[in-house]
Amino acid sequence: MQQKWEVTRPERYVEGKYFASLKAKVIDPGICSHCGTCSVCPVKGIRVEDKPIYFPNWEEECIDCAACVRVCPRYDYVPLNGMGEYIEILAAKSKRFKGQDGAMATEYLVSAIEKGLIDEAIFVGRDEDWRTTVHRVRDADQVNTLLTGTKYSFAAVLPEMIQSVREGNNVGVVGTPCMVSGIRKMQREIRLFAKRVKLVIGLFCTENFYWHQLSAFLAERGIDLRKGIKTDIKKGKFIVEYADGEKAEIPVKEFDPIIPSGCKVCQDFAAVESDVSVGSVGSKAGFSTLIIRQEVAKDLLDFMKEQGTVEVIEEVKMKIVEKLIHHKMEIHPYPPKK
Repeated sequence: MQQKWEVTRPERYVEGKYFASLKAKVIDPGICSHCGTCSVCPVKGIRVEDKPIYFPNWEEECIDCAACVRVCPRYDYVPLNGMGEYIEILAAKSKRFKGQDGAMATEYLVSAIEKGLIDEAIFVGRDEDWRTTVHRVRDADQVNTLLTGTKYSFAAVLPEMIQSVREGNNVGVVGTPCMVSGIRKMQREIRLFAKRVKLVIGLFCTENFYWHQLSAFLAERGIDLRKGIKTDIKKGKFIVEYADGEKAEIPVKEFDPIIPSGCKVCQDFAAVESDVSVGSVGSKAGFSTLIIRQEVAKDLLDFMKEQGTVEVIEEVKMKIVEKLIHHKMEIHPYPPKK
């Protein structure tokens, strides 16, 4: 017997199909975070690319199911901020993977596969031009073929996660705070994602960029991103490091013209809804700061210790983390100041 259940549809913001409401309330006003949860659209009409979210021919193709507004974390937006709830805070690094710092996001996902918690992990790599690429990984060997490190530009992580879940996989995913909030909204609204998304890793984040704008911005300042081997933000500067050890630095405040408007209303630096938050801030060089929020993340760290794949230290300079948490709240007021 086919099961049926009632779904409470959100209030329409404007007359017409639900995508019209998403467009009028979130996309057009510029508060869309580009998280990609709306790509759960059953007709696969909503596009998550290197430009604002859009739906070609939505007037004809939208089936008015309300899925996009049900999962959108910005549809009835109340900013999240602060440190959030957590079990413990520490620093760690992987003994087998190399990454931006401690490679702990990678270690968490691969360990979740090895422990049998997930079937696939959604990884973000990059091409030689530093465009983001998204991959579905099932073992450690696949990870070693990817170009890793922080990219600072949007990646279509959630469309890939959604497809993996629809194929029946248990998945783990790494995302920015807005992606984490989108996943949680999706899990609350759609039973399948509550069942299949087993691990959500959040990244410390101040803002993100469209790749075409970031690369052009850097090129205008004589920086060829294609020659860089690492990008980072430290002490108020965006840093591109080259293979010969040379570095190019630009003050972060100069990036303001290309910060997407959706990032300018986000106050969540520490990904407070994740299972574990990961970032370099507060830990010594070569280590990742971990804010372990849920038991699933604590259990996985214990598994890593048993397997001997991580080195853990207790020392984390929390004042630095707290400073950036409050800084993001100050520079991204909501509603925006006129």
